[in-house]
Amino acid sequence: MAELPRSVDQTLALLEKGEYVADRSLATALYLSLSLKRPLFVEGEAGVGKTEIAKVLAKTLDRRLVRLQCYEGLDVASAVYEWNYAGQMVEIRLAEATGESDRKAIEQGIFSQRFLVKRPLLQALEPESGGPPVLLIDEIDRTDEPFEAYLLEVLSDFQITIPEIGTMKAESPPIVIVTSNRTREVHDALKRRCFYYWVEYPNAERELAILAVKAPHAPAALSAEIVGFVQKLREIDLFKLPGVAETIDWAEALSQLDRLALDPDTINDTLGTLLKYQDDIAKIQGSEASRILGQVKSELAAAGA
Repeated sequence: MAELPRSVDQTLALLEKGEYVADRSLATALYLSLSLKRPLFVEGEAGVGKTEIAKVLAKTLDRRLVRLQCYEGLDVASAVYEWNYAGQMVEIRLAEATGESDRKAIEQGIFSQRFLVKRPLLQALEPESGGPPVLLIDEIDRTDEPFEAYLLEVLSDFQITIPEIGTMKAESPPIVIVTSNRTREVHDALKRRCFYYWVEYPNAERELAILAVKAPHAPAALSAEIVGFVQKLREIDLFKLPGVAETIDWAEALSQLDRLALDPDTINDTLGTLLKYQDDIAKIQGSEASRILGQVKSELAAAGA
């Protein structure tokens, strides 16, 4: 088990070790979250690398990653715990067959740890020899408000109350990363229990550094054109702007096609790798793509000169 970083510089180095290209402000927020044992609430557009933070932490700190993927209708049975009802029924039948008549004893037997099915939130509170796990609560904005309210006890006291058993509290708090794509506003009560960080789209310099790490097979000249093109796209009113994940996918796709530079035909043929809505593709395909590419090549040529 790796030690937690003791400074912002060490946090930057930890992220770099996990091939995550971060700026200093993110490293600062993450360092404070780790050192003060507070959840980190990470918000931003889809595809900017929020979920990857938790994955990199689990990898570089050699901790188990416990992931709770949120969705509409998520309930306690799916996220926290439920009882093994089939096993409980068998236990009751066995008790009846052996003549057991003490209802209280039967009840204590069936509502015990033996029949408790632990879901991600409860798993994250369990002690582990390698240190507390990394708990990723992904896309919290997809859940409804009642479940969000349920999380308040978990994120403030790192404990879960099970009526039949009592309160189960973590010996050491897990490392908690909460992500949101901001499809709706998350309640202030939950945000107050966390440190907050907004993940911006990277600037051209950082996005180029990300491609160098995540798509190393792409030629340098091609990567520069890809980043320049994507940066221009983010200035246009599209339904869904391309995130870093799409930039990486596009670079890998073009490398697979053995492209050394962008050209209008290649862009038109591969826009589906970069843009995910037909209206956006139709808006960019053809003359608009050629115009953007011309601007990118001119700017790169001027910068090289």
